[in-house]
Amino acid sequence: MARETTYLELSQEDGAAHKFYEVTVDGADVTVRYGRIGADGQVQSSSFPTAEKARAAAAKKVGEKVRKGYATAVRGQRTARSVTRRQVTSAPSTARSVAPVLWRFRTGSSAFGIHVDEDRCWVGNQAGDVYTLSHSGEVLARYSLPDGVKCLVADEFWIYAGCDDGTVYDLSSKVPFGAYDIAADVDIFWLDIREGVLNVSDRSGGLTVIDHEDEFQWSRRSGGSNAWMVRADERGVYHGHSRGVTAYAADGGRELWHTDTGGSVLFGWQEEHAVYAGTGRHAVKRLSKATGAVEATYLCDAAVYSCATSPDGRHVFAGDYSSSVYCFDADGRRLWKLGTGCGSALSMQYLDGRLYLVTTDGSLVCVDASEQAIAAAQQGSVPAAMDVKSAAALPVYTPAASASAVATVSVAAAPAGGVVVECIQQGGRTRVQVVSGGFEPSWNVQFPRGIREAGARYVVDGLHPASGGFYRVRGEIRRLV
Repeated sequence: MARETTYLELSQEDGAAHKFYEVTVDGADVTVRYGRIGADGQVQSSSFPTAEKARAAAAKKVGEKVRKGYATAVRGQRTARSVTRRQVTSAPSTARSVAPVLWRFRTGSSAFGIHVDEDRCWVGNQAGDVYTLSHSGEVLARYSLPDGVKCLVADEFWIYAGCDDGTVYDLSSKVPFGAYDIAADVDIFWLDIREGVLNVSDRSGGLTVIDHEDEFQWSRRSGGSNAWMVRADERGVYHGHSRGVTAYAADGGRELWHTDTGGSVLFGWQEEHAVYAGTGRHAVKRLSKATGAVEATYLCDAAVYSCATSPDGRHVFAGDYSSSVYCFDADGRRLWKLGTGCGSALSMQYLDGRLYLVTTDGSLVCVDASEQAIAAAQQGSVPAAMDVKSAAALPVYTPAASASAVATVSVAAAPAGGVVVECIQQGGRTRVQVVSGGFEPSWNVQFPRGIREAGARYVVDGLHPASGGFYRVRGEIRRLV
């Protein structure tokens, strides 16, 4: 029997969708390929008892997409989504002394993404490489993603990478997978995730909020552009752009306040009661989350590319265009300024007396920010920085080549301690709910969309309840057969 292929596209003029969906029937096998126009997409294959049942299943899939607005098209006539690569420049530091760098890891490409927790350090660069390192500088693992990493963000146990291809990848298990799919008109600049809710700021100054089911919730367009800051908490979303910072209510997006920061916001940080906006006007502004009032100003000598604070708010750190890093007290008094020795810090994070930077030359840098080490550095005494080498045999984890590959192992029965979940049809959508006892049966499970298939059952290592009334998967995903 001849091989039959149906190719559909959904590409709206306003850019809200830019996707393709292809169904191929080859005998009793059906292969579905889907994704963004211009990309290879993800692949999902199924086998049926007869060719007739395969054709019927394919026709049902095509019919569902047509009802959603897809139409037959010719592959290759439309181009891939546009992507803005962040272009930054860096000048030599004007500081008299160099920071006390303990170790440096060169990733090979300009780096924006950083996350540091109690266990390890993460860095992501514009080549799509993500590395994890120990706090002593040992390289532990490497992920290779399809496109440049704009940022890394943690949401409790889960780690996500926002990439130039418009996909937000979950890196919490051995096989990365696309957890959120951003519309083609949203050119990601930065993102934040809280309790599974994704907040995305973009090139045009927009803010888009997507829930744990990868479904659109609300969006707002600011009065500015180039929105490099988005931070979220239980009360609101804090959105920094070329006209300042605007706060919106987390539920529904009602504007709470707007503050003109006197310059374009190039980076944002948050603590419990305040947000910190690094600006192109050589300053970091501390704003009250409650009112938007400017509570303190931290003056630098060049445009501020990044900022961070110590957990108690006692110290505020900043990295500028001229490859310098600063420390201020809470009230805005400058305590020190030192050169990085490896370009401008594009992102930073402080933990346990150390300041971690990712820079324009692609380095992840660990700086000893203790008072003793800084005082010695100001006198010209710094340790010899250790250059970290990547192990040749380091495992490289890549996103699943097909949607079904997310669940790399099939099992006949749930292992002890495993939790069984099932894909069900609900209101025209495929949801995932818990089968095992001891859980709220009405709650949905946040789950990779590519492996949702009505009737399929999976076993996961564990589930974590989220405040929004759903569960999140922890550990590996295995299909029950």
